[in-house]
Amino acid sequence: MNGDSMKQKNVGFFKRVGRYFKKNIKNSLLLFLTFFKIGAFTFGGGLAMIPFIERETAEKHKWINKEDLLDIVVIAESTPGPIAINAATFVGYKTAGVLGSACATLGVVLPSFLIILLLSFCLDYVVNLKPVAYALWGIRAGVLALIAKSFWSLFKTSKKNVFSIIMMLLAFIAVSVFKLDVIIIVASAAVLGIAAFFISKKAGEKK
Repeated sequence: MNGDSMKQKNVGFFKRVGRYFKKNIKNSLLLFLTFFKIGAFTFGGGLAMIPFIERETAEKHKWINKEDLLDIVVIAESTPGPIAINAATFVGYKTAGVLGSACATLGVVLPSFLIILLLSFCLDYVVNLKPVAYALWGIRAGVLALIAKSFWSLFKTSKKNVFSIIMMLLAFIAVSVFKLDVIIIVASAAVLGIAAFFISKKAGEKK
C-alpha cells in the first residue's frame, strides 16, 4: 500500500508539473522573445529601457498595467541588481510564474552578454574608428531623451500630493546638489513615507 501510495503521489506530482509547463510555456517563450528584443535594441541601461518595457508589457501584451510598472520600477530600484533584470524578473513571474521569470530574465541578459562577448574580440580596433565615436555620441543624446521620457511617464502615472512632490524635490536636491548616496535617499524616503502613512491614519481616526 505504501509503495502504491508513493507511486500515485509521484504520478500526481509529475502531472501537476506537466500542466504547469503546458499552461505557461507559450507565455514564457513570448516573454523571452519580448525581453530579448528589449535587451537587444535598448541602449543606456535600465532607465532608458522603461519606455520600451512599458510599451511591450503594458500597452502591447497587457501583462501588467502602468501602475504595476511604477511599482515594479520602485521595487527594482530598491533592490540589488540592475533595474532591467529586476523588472524582467517581476514581470515574468507575474505573467507565467517561475518559468516566466527565468525566461524573461534570460531574455533581457542574453543580448548584452552576446554583444560584449563579440566586442571583446575586436574592441581595440572598434573604439578607434571615428564612425563608432560619432555613433556613440548620437546614442548618448538618444539615451538622454529616453530617460526624460521615463521620468515623464512615471510622473504621470504616480499618485501626486503635496508630500510626494516635496519628497521628490528634496530627493533631487540631495542627489544633484549634496551628492548624497542613493541608498540613503531611498531608505530615508521609505521611512518618511511610512511615517506619513501613520500620521495621516492617526489624523483620520481623530476626525
